[in-house]
Amino acid sequence: MSDSNASNSQTSDSPRENASESSLEDDVLVKKAKGGDEKAYKKLVDKYQRALYFHILKMVKDREQVEDLVQEAFVKAFDNLNTYSTNYAFSTWLYRIATNNTIDYLRKKKLNTLSIDKPMKTKDGEMEMQLPDESASTDRDIIKKQRKEIVQNAIDDLPKKYRKVIELRHMEEKSYKEISDILDKPLGTVKAHIFRARELLYKALKDKRHRF
Repeated sequence: MSDSNASNSQTSDSPRENASESSLEDDVLVKKAKGGDEKAYKKLVDKYQRALYFHILKMVKDREQVEDLVQEAFVKAFDNLNTYSTNYAFSTWLYRIATNNTIDYLRKKKLNTLSIDKPMKTKDGEMEMQLPDESASTDRDIIKKQRKEIVQNAIDDLPKKYRKVIELRHMEEKSYKEISDILDKPLGTVKAHIFRARELLYKALKDKRHRF
């Protein structure tokens, strides 16, 4: 077999050339995590949580929202570990997920805060935004209602301890500290429960994303 053929036959899980010791350590942890090793998951979170926080903080200035986005990035990464190939550094893959998720958040936030009543400034002066066709608006309202029902049903199916923290965090918009005080639980426990709840919700809603 020629060198080129040998190279092409390399599996997707083969070690990368010149990979750092830290990166190779990640490969081992990812392999264990794929096998369901909870300790491996925790080690990866502990290793990259702080770095991801400051990475996202450069794009989002709301520190509590940054914590949410960090958790979401890990949830999406762990739920899609089967798509990760060690031909690339795990850290690079994780940062890409975190960055894309944050960009999506910022894009949605911008759309949600755009007022149809506020004139848009153009080089020709101010221009009022045109309201969409009412029938199209009605369709969107129906879809929005269906989406809300799907999410609510998924939340209702969560174990009680996870359902409560999600309701407090996302429906009542309580801070982590407020949730900790309300439930009389350590802040770390609250964050862990929210992380787990989001993971369960992501899996429950994954097959229904075409309806969102």
